[in-house]
Amino acid sequence: MAGKLKITLVKSPIGAVPKHRKTVESMGLRKLHHFVILPDNDATRGQIRQICHLVKVEEVE
Repeated sequence: MAGKLKITLVKSPIGAVPKHRKTVESMGLRKLHHFVILPDNDATRGQIRQICHLVKVEEVE
């Protein structure tokens, strides 16, 4: 699990569950097609699993 993940917001969280909106905000995602690079660890993977229908994930070296 070493490395980094590029996480891109591809769907709007407007109609999503409030907990999912908070997760998107806490990851630093603001607008559609905005991306962040986060470490590949268990905490990040758990957040991604919760909002997998809103984001696209790619591995970065």
